[in-house]
Amino acid sequence: MRHPGPLRLLPMLLLLPSACRGTPTATPAAATETTSVKPGINDDFLDPELDVGTFEQRFEGESREVFTQRARIAALLQLRPGMAVADVGAGTGLYTLMFAPKVGTTGRVYGIDIAPKFVEHIRRQAAARDLSQVEARLCSERSVDLPAASVDLVFVCDTYHHFEYPMATLASIHAALRPGGELVVLDFIREPGVSREWILGHVRAGEAVVRQEIEAAGFRFVRREATPFLHENYVLRFRRP
Repeated sequence: MRHPGPLRLLPMLLLLPSACRGTPTATPAAATETTSVKPGINDDFLDPELDVGTFEQRFEGESREVFTQRARIAALLQLRPGMAVADVGAGTGLYTLMFAPKVGTTGRVYGIDIAPKFVEHIRRQAAARDLSQVEARLCSERSVDLPAASVDLVFVCDTYHHFEYPMATLASIHAALRPGGELVVLDFIREPGVSREWILGHVRAGEAVVRQEIEAAGFRFVRREATPFLHENYVLRFRRP
């Protein structure tokens, strides 16, 4: 889950090879993707001096609609006990920790992020709340680093525009999902003349391009969720065949 400010977070996917790296199958497009679509967008999250407290204030503040509307957003996912869910670009863990009670002790929630400080923070918070079903994992700039066919749903909140190598990352998500599993993407509406200047400068692509890229990665479009409670974000749902 990322933040609508200059220091947004959750760029998910991007750190060096980690111990939790998986082996997703890559599509031809992903295999040949060698150039970042937004160089430097994730630099802040790789800073070894990253201050989690500062980002908590930014990500979990009343000025951010993905925080104030978090209950409604989570309800869209229709989580059930026993499900395995990946929160990609988990940041400070807001949604990761919210999802845990919904999937119960028989389920699993993976809090995935590129920032080691965020991963450490989620681990501490999960342990403090005795949420044994939560597993915080570091990812890379090209892969969510999850085992094949390990999750039922992947949630990407205000993070898709942080995918530096979108086709490679989408290939890893496709591989991590079980057949019939779903990908739900929430991201900023980017429309010249409508969106804030910060969004126009920070977010590389609008909804149509995002949908096109995800479908090109082998996902089937399910629907655009009705979200009258969101003003700067849209929610798209896809399914892995």
